[in-house]
Amino acid sequence: MKRRDVLQRLVAAMALPMGAQMAAAQTATPTPTTPFHTWPTAMAVPGGVARLSLGPSATAPSVFSGDVPVLVLGDAMEWTALVGIPLSATPGEASVTVSVNATTRTLRYAIADKRYAEQRLKVSPKTVDLSPDDLARFERERDHQQQVMATFTPPPPAWNTSSEALRMQVPTPGRRSSSFGLRRVFNGQARNPHSGMDIAAPTGTPVVAPLAGRVIDTGDYFFNGHTVWLDHGGGLLSMVCHLSAIAVRVGDVVAAGQRVGAVGATGRVTGPHLHWGVMPNRTMVDPALFL
Repeated sequence: MKRRDVLQRLVAAMALPMGAQMAAAQTATPTPTTPFHTWPTAMAVPGGVARLSLGPSATAPSVFSGDVPVLVLGDAMEWTALVGIPLSATPGEASVTVSVNATTRTLRYAIADKRYAEQRLKVSPKTVDLSPDDLARFERERDHQQQVMATFTPPPPAWNTSSEALRMQVPTPGRRSSSFGLRRVFNGQARNPHSGMDIAAPTGTPVVAPLAGRVIDTGDYFFNGHTVWLDHGGGLLSMVCHLSAIAVRVGDVVAAGQRVGAVGATGRVTGPHLHWGVMPNRTMVDPALFL
């Protein structure tokens, strides 16, 4: 049901006696339909994205998952929160905090179970059993990237007017060699699940921005190799890793489809490929949901 029709029914109902108003209001309640913003695909599972209706408000609500701000889109008629769900989340009830007009409430939602496959890989032993120097380097890099991941800037206003605003493009052509969520076993040792999408492609294949954004970090990291981080707004970040070359600098503003680097085999890899990660509210989720 169109919003205009709903409003017309409700306005008409205001002129009726109370009993008739209640009946009219029930009649005017719209059947849930597909939300206006269709990307990312809603999937409330570990590693997925929950789409939570916040209702109407003259101003945009502030939403937090714990102490982390959540992306909110929409307009005065209907606001929607897009909540990234950690791979480590336990299926069951979860919640966010919603604040608007000096009122704070808890909004609960359900996380369904999802099983991910297992992948066993053989890599250089030094990238699994780290030396003291490599461990120290990794810890420094981890602390730095946690600061990068805390970036939060206002979402572009255009996101509120286009159903395809968050529709991303694949950063490089190639075969998907490893999907999100795989339980990784390196040289027989279990490690964290795969937090991105791997795309196998020859070294030098161009890598482009999946969505317009600003470059907030570049570097050569122990595990990720040559890496570019992009801030798309509203706490939505993306990263491309294992690059052979980086074509941008921190502070650059890039358009969707603009070249940011080239496929390579830097960092912990078994061959040339691109690792692509997507992160709303500091949580790595399945990039496929944005395609």
